[in-house]
Amino acid sequence: MAVVPGGPSSRPAAGAQFFCTAGRGLEPFLMREVRERLAATQVEYISGKVFFTTCSDLNMLKQLKSAERLFLLIKKQLPFPVSSVSKGKILNELQRLINDDPESWLNAISIWKNLLELDAKKEKLSHKNANPLKRKVGEDDITAKKLKTEQIQELQETKECQLEKQIEEKILEQGNFITEGEKFQKLQDDVTEAVDTRNQTNLTFRVSCRCSGAVAKTLTAQEVGRVIGIALMKQFGWKADLRNPNLEIFIHLSDVYSVLGIPVFRVPLACRAYIKTAGLRSTIAWAMASLAEIKAGAVVLDPMCGLGTILLEAAKEWPHVYYVGADVSDSQLSGAYDNLRAAGLRDKIELLQVSVIELPLPSESVDIIISDIPFGKKFKLGKDIKRMLQEMERVLRVGGTIVLLLSEDHHRHLKGGEASSGPLNSQGGHTEEPGGEERLTPAEKAAVSEPVSSPFAASNQGRLDRMPPLGSLVPVDCYRVSLGKTDALISKYKKSYSPGR
Repeated sequence: MAVVPGGPSSRPAAGAQFFCTAGRGLEPFLMREVRERLAATQVEYISGKVFFTTCSDLNMLKQLKSAERLFLLIKKQLPFPVSSVSKGKILNELQRLINDDPESWLNAISIWKNLLELDAKKEKLSHKNANPLKRKVGEDDITAKKLKTEQIQELQETKECQLEKQIEEKILEQGNFITEGEKFQKLQDDVTEAVDTRNQTNLTFRVSCRCSGAVAKTLTAQEVGRVIGIALMKQFGWKADLRNPNLEIFIHLSDVYSVLGIPVFRVPLACRAYIKTAGLRSTIAWAMASLAEIKAGAVVLDPMCGLGTILLEAAKEWPHVYYVGADVSDSQLSGAYDNLRAAGLRDKIELLQVSVIELPLPSESVDIIISDIPFGKKFKLGKDIKRMLQEMERVLRVGGTIVLLLSEDHHRHLKGGEASSGPLNSQGGHTEEPGGEERLTPAEKAAVSEPVSSPFAASNQGRLDRMPPLGSLVPVDCYRVSLGKTDALISKYKKSYSPGR
């Protein structure tokens, strides 16, 4: 994964602080991604959230694949001591989040506005470059309609930053604060020149609140939202609008932290525009593909592709690869075809209607296998997982990688040795006789023992220690992730030798 370059004019003047929400267990994937993709610094995490500083613009921020939602950070602080103070005292402390430090709020709003303005200006310039200035007389009507459409698009894209400009002007009139409005005046003029100023309205907002732990036993989200909302209206003159606000303020109060932020995008990053019918959660699919270390020219197989989510995520990120998806179900393959067409990837991925235990592929012809092993009430694989893994092992080349999403039941079957084709020792583990880990190259051995960011390292290493090799497949990584109502394990294996040789 390469860092996406951005021009100097497309970046904030200084690094801005953000945080992303992430599915439980995906924090290490997101931490790696923001470092590699955004060149982020000051990367920290708490359960379900990753904080970082970056100079990236909106176009770069939109590329994050392992995050659920992205927020511009207003402030993060220690939790409220709910057990030692009264409810009234806590509510008063909530008001002080705004009243005692209005500058933090104005700075965050200024950065938020700047990001939106830069994005709108780039979009406007792309429209200008796409439309020649010279026109034929007979094309006037068509051109007028086209320009009207572009203006509507620009109005939609710049609505929030224009509203923010208005609230800054109001604050200046009140004489309470000094903002950076003049600094961005020329940029604002460029962005708003095609917009009808008569459509401008006052800035509206709503507060989205979440309380957890001991805080949730003392305060409701509605109470917190009401107190924060009233304080914002009094401090800045904003208007509350619960249905269609221009600005959303997010606050999460827990036993570990209190964090406030502004959602950067209205649609969550995890909702992919290029996926028509959702199957596996896109963030999980991308995390699995990123763990596989896909390189250009590789042959990548998903032998139980379902609706093709894993292949779609992989092909979008690593396009110069030969992808093959297989599934025995007509309906699943039909949905996969629809997804490929919608994503414009029909020529990138080949789909086959075959069984995972009878793959029509030569032995050792595949570089990488990534698959979500079906589980739940609908699927009762049991010991069939042994035959499935043996067929995957057959088509995978030596040194190749397998990344699987396994249920707890699957993991128990594999820990018990039921899915292994190698000899067992007296403790139920595998002997080193057929090769196992000692057949790995020095680089692969380093990958097996490479530490993961603490405290993920300890838990992941513990799971690895309990994972026996599966024939020639040696465990390399294991991550517990949340699928909502249940947990699963992303397990990575390397093929260390060719069975039968």
